Amino acid sequence: MEERITFSDGKLIVPDQVTIPFIEGDGTGPDIWKASVRVFDAAVAIASEGKKRVNWLEVLAGEKAKEKTGNWLPEETLKTISEYRVGIKGPLTTPVGGGHRSLNVALRQKLDLYVCLRPVTWYSGVPSPVKEPQLVDMVIFRENTEDVYAGLEFKAFSPEAKKLIDFLKQEFGFQIRPDSGIGLKPISKHASERLIRAAIRYALEHNRKSVTLVHKGNIQKFTEGAFAEWGYELAKREFPEQTVPYPEVHPNEKRVVIQDTIADIFLQQILTRPTNFDVIATMNLNGDYISDALAAQVGGIGIAPGANINYENGYALFEATHGTAPKYANKNVVNPSSLILSGKMMFEYLGWWEVADLIEKGIRATIEQKTVTYDFARLMDKATQVSTSEFAEHIVRNMQK
Repeated sequence: MEERITFSDGKLIVPDQVTIPFIEGDGTGPDIWKASVRVFDAAVAIASEGKKRVNWLEVLAGEKAKEKTGNWLPEETLKTISEYRVGIKGPLTTPVGGGHRSLNVALRQKLDLYVCLRPVTWYSGVPSPVKEPQLVDMVIFRENTEDVYAGLEFKAFSPEAKKLIDFLKQEFGFQIRPDSGIGLKPISKHASERLIRAAIRYALEHNRKSVTLVHKGNIQKFTEGAFAEWGYELAKREFPEQTVPYPEVHPNEKRVVIQDTIADIFLQQILTRPTNFDVIATMNLNGDYISDALAAQVGGIGIAPGANINYENGYALFEATHGTAPKYANKNVVNPSSLILSGKMMFEYLGWWEVADLIEKGIRATIEQKTVTYDFARLMDKATQVSTSEFAEHIVRNMQK
């Protein structure tokens, strides 16, 4: 029986017995993967009454790959994820020295996973530094393939930096200090439009009220400013009946509102008026800051899920959004919620909504019962502190109820 996900007419076709590649991850990765897969398998079995199953296929990246193959990111891993279309991963170490600057960035770019999707919502009982974390309910669409993350830069005093500085002075009159490092920030119409298109479609499909284009176009007019302009133009051209630009909003508006805001103002207003925002579309660097800032408002990146998706071919890689925390490796103490909730997102993406809903209910119930790992337990009154694996078992028990 074919166990691979296929893609036709813009939709995934998912068999009941499906094979999904996974990368265990470095540092605490093995601990959180063991806990997470326990929850995933139980949720699939319970929700489908045994009719569905995931066959997990391990692929290598990070320290484990380096040790076994001599390569931080083997081509075989990329090939396998491409063949099976959807995968999930734990946190990966960024190699020191040569090679990939970031394995996470390399995976996104090599597979052209142009959307970094980060939903941000509060789970009742999770400790938060803000007074009303329940007001935060946003979905971030971060462009994943360009901006400063494209890696186009030269070190200060290098021959390449000197040559570029001299060229820019001679050809354009740009006065750049000779001891500068130089980086290029590409923001293309193509990448901007496909990201914004995905955000608008998500808002329409999930009955969201607005899409906010977050940028720094007041300063970077032809990169970030262009991103916002292209967003308005695309909405008007491709979704004329379904969207409305902010100045034209009417009372009892049913259409998705397209609005924009400057990044620094946005970072203030997510604290002072978070209900003004719903779906967020932004570029790579802004998205990095915004994702972590919003995650902090609802409990930190330890509970923040994430996905990297190409909606044009169906490829998707779901991931824990936190680091490897090597000092806690193999101690069975860390919070696996980020990876578990990323798995919930994966099952939603596959169309296995009953599975995703069960995971959501299981984790909510467990946190509300104050049965949590040390990171939450130390901040909650009368909490029961449990290990990584015990936390997973409590989720499974709550799902069984």
